[in-house]
Amino acid sequence: MFNRRLMLGFATGAVAALASSQSFAQDWKSKYPELIFAAIPAENSSSTSDRYQPLADYLTKQLGVPVKLEIVADYAGVIEGQRSGQVHIAYYSPASYSRAYVTGVKAEPFAEEVNADGTKGYYSVFYVNKDSPYRTIQDLKGKALGLVDPNSTSGNNVPRYALYKLGIHADKFFSKVIYTGSHENAIIALHDGTVDVAANFWNSDEESNLKRMEIKGTPGIKYSDYRIIFKSDPIVNSPIAYLSDLPDDLKKAIREAFYDMEKNDKAAFEKFSAGRYRPWVPVDHKEYESTVELIKFVDELRKKRS
Repeated sequence: MFNRRLMLGFATGAVAALASSQSFAQDWKSKYPELIFAAIPAENSSSTSDRYQPLADYLTKQLGVPVKLEIVADYAGVIEGQRSGQVHIAYYSPASYSRAYVTGVKAEPFAEEVNADGTKGYYSVFYVNKDSPYRTIQDLKGKALGLVDPNSTSGNNVPRYALYKLGIHADKFFSKVIYTGSHENAIIALHDGTVDVAANFWNSDEESNLKRMEIKGTPGIKYSDYRIIFKSDPIVNSPIAYLSDLPDDLKKAIREAFYDMEKNDKAAFEKFSAGRYRPWVPVDHKEYESTVELIKFVDELRKKRS
């Protein structure tokens, strides 16, 4: 009798725990019947959609609620989307996340990119046309500089800081400084002659935005047609962040979905990563303290200019 009662007690407890777990899930699903996932526009909008839509579809299956992909026009769109609470999950650059943090956005990084070779960093570079006469940054005085976006790490903040360390005030040294809107557009501006030098991200000769553009057949773009005349110190890889005030069980489900994507849906993961990345790994704010300091430094430069 004792054993029977004990077993009944265990069974009742298990049912109660399951019911409680299901209740928590239903609670957040009733509050968040749809989740919005937004990403920085490193590529043009069609390329961004091609890469990210399988990820959004996978998250929909794993989380059990629709996850809508939001393709924003600029980096600030992701920041403001999370500030307003309309974007629940965001794919940031290191600098755009740091900008969100500095300006009080309740964004909490939880996953970091890992390169195919196992490293977790990349570089900012300055490209010029291979046949141009420019060999150093100093050779470009009075020429046109192409940057990416004010909140881009490798496309604006690191380049401006690097120029500062060389004693160069970008807006005075160059004849004009143009924000092109995306890393791809910066390369296209260089190809078309709109600018004489363009900032971009680079991992290696095999992995960079420029190499990606060549591989996918962007008209007129060949990796061998350009030279790098400057490479920065390593930059920490990009984070994914959710709103810090999301329910804990929802945040746990999101984390597990990202960390286990390759295992759960290998085809979707390969579509997103295209052989460039390993599965995401856990990360927290401490990893981005150096880029937060960079953002603060760039802000001080802006104040001095104004």
